Amino acid sequence: MFCHMLSAEDCAIIRKKLGREPTDVELACFENLWSEHCSYRSTKTLLRTLPTQGENVLLGPGDDAAIVRFSPTCALAVSMESHNHPSYVDPHDGAATGVGGIVRDVLSMGSRPIALMDPLFFGTLDSDKNRHLFEHVVSGIGGYGNCIGVPVVRGDLCFDPDFSGNPLVNVVCVGTVHPDKFITARVKKPGNNLVLIGATTGRDGLGGASFASRDLSEGAEADDRPSVQIGDPFTEKLVIDAILEMTETGKVFSCRDLGAAGLAGASSEMCSTFGGLIHADRVHQRELGMKPFEIMVAESQERMLIEVASQDVELMGKIAEKYDLKWSNIGEVIAEPKYIVKFHGEVVCDLPILLLSGETPLCIWERKAYNAEKPFKRPRKSLKSLTLQILAHPEVARKDWVIEQYDHDVQTRTISLVNDAAVLRLEDSALVLSCGCNPRQIYLKPYAGTANAVYENAANLACMGATPLCLLDCLNFASPIHPEIFWQLEQSILGMGDMARKMNIPVVGGNVSLYNESDEFNTKIKPTPTIGMVGKGQIKQWLQPPDGSEIALIGTAGAHFGGSVLDDITACGGAAPDQADPTIVDTIRTNMENDDFIAVTDLSQGGLVAALSVIAPQATVRINGDPYEQLFSETYGRFLAAFTNESALKGLVYNVIGDVGGDALNVTVGKNSFSINKKEMENALSSLTNLMHKSKK
Repeated sequence: MFCHMLSAEDCAIIRKKLGREPTDVELACFENLWSEHCSYRSTKTLLRTLPTQGENVLLGPGDDAAIVRFSPTCALAVSMESHNHPSYVDPHDGAATGVGGIVRDVLSMGSRPIALMDPLFFGTLDSDKNRHLFEHVVSGIGGYGNCIGVPVVRGDLCFDPDFSGNPLVNVVCVGTVHPDKFITARVKKPGNNLVLIGATTGRDGLGGASFASRDLSEGAEADDRPSVQIGDPFTEKLVIDAILEMTETGKVFSCRDLGAAGLAGASSEMCSTFGGLIHADRVHQRELGMKPFEIMVAESQERMLIEVASQDVELMGKIAEKYDLKWSNIGEVIAEPKYIVKFHGEVVCDLPILLLSGETPLCIWERKAYNAEKPFKRPRKSLKSLTLQILAHPEVARKDWVIEQYDHDVQTRTISLVNDAAVLRLEDSALVLSCGCNPRQIYLKPYAGTANAVYENAANLACMGATPLCLLDCLNFASPIHPEIFWQLEQSILGMGDMARKMNIPVVGGNVSLYNESDEFNTKIKPTPTIGMVGKGQIKQWLQPPDGSEIALIGTAGAHFGGSVLDDITACGGAAPDQADPTIVDTIRTNMENDDFIAVTDLSQGGLVAALSVIAPQATVRINGDPYEQLFSETYGRFLAAFTNESALKGLVYNVIGDVGGDALNVTVGKNSFSINKKEMENALSSLTNLMHKSKK
């Protein structure tokens, strides 16, 4: 009987291609490998429009991770993934295994993982359940990352009602490898052996890939818990050390993490250049009586599959045993383009390998544009009250409660985590990392909003004097069966690609996560094409501007309130920001490289008042113009800079608006004035941390 995730059309195609009824093992393989999570069947055509080539791209999309040159002696392995559905069902383990999986993706390239980022999206924190999800996702990420010794150095947070019932947990990992020594996930030679290394295989994570390709229903925690993998970071640390030692021998031809679809996914994709034979009964197992389909698609964690010559199997086994890891010689590469699985000598799967891993039928969906922008209604509250509410918004307030749970100093590379991007020391340069997007703005303008997500992350790097090397994406959307959702998806990918081309940033990899909906809350997530960006610059320490520094507002404000923090707290509506002009970013970067600015930050969430809380929380500021546009608009292309010599601003459109110092933030906009003292500022910026500490008591 066919598995429930296969459509009638899929079933007919499989029967026709095989000329027979498939076996249980074959059904399980098709259900998982043909899932949206593994095959990108709704997005493959759109993803081909993205710019993936660049002068530093050594290996682009299609492998477990991309490889990008950082220097003549160092390359970066970069990868981005989601673990959304599991993190709703079991937030701690779901998020933890998301970290473990992305780390192994980078490890499979022969690369040492050195840094993590975690853009996270939840329902609003006035809900006990959402606070529970937030608390345990963060603890899962922190606990796993801390144990394996890979620092979480950057993140992003969004809280919106549409993520209730379906939070998003996206994770980026960066690793280092010599440019001439990385390995790939495609087998190289028939006759070589396939060796499985790491944890034992159990029934945890059964059907995880297909589970990730459907929406969540009421009662999901109980019904779907078997689909959530259970991680062991201590075993992961041993796997990291063992795989790195194995790859250093030069005898590992290819390597793959056992992630989505388990052994079936890893081995069929790995062997797709030739063919593969797997002996399922040789797999080291945790539980007695496992059926062959369970062995093949279980997503038990901390497992890696390597290709080695037959004479080197024993050497790999000795290295595994050195780290107290189990290992099994489970199969071989074959010349015939077939995927064969045997169980105690009986053939239980015999498929054309490309039918399983390369010829998934694509999905064609209708698209329907919409206009969700509303006229702007000026809020009735005072400017001071609105400013304090914006500063206390969990997306603007300080993230100390999150940061304090992550060991960001492990590996001793971290230089700075404050302001716009994380800065790590790598060789004699700075590795600079940024991530995130604004789903509320993207919902209103999918094309411009996603283009602005690319721009915003590049601007974050520029504020630290860094040049982008590449970007990754995690495309989180609701079900494409809805025409307006597929339109969001299409417009977002086109907007991302066009801005990436304008800024000369190659898109080297990523992930697609669809069907993010909840029957329990009757919600569809807002379109969330999360960006992870990696850059290179000079080693700089971000400095708080000293008293007496002048501050300048660079760029011109517009009336862009739709999807803003002001809109979120007042429902004021308004137009979402137009697509940014990226040319100013190069100038900002050059100024930082030349030390023309003491500090600079771009204006994004929270507008000018949020930027002031970062650069100049105590200052005297005078601005002309409409107070709402000047203080709260989230028009892109604006920056707030502190400087000592106004000549640094030559060639820019700017206004000197004040001086750093004093005992309060004193703001005058036209005829309107207000003041926020240090205590008020601190209370607002500490609101998220205070809420979560109080919630845990």
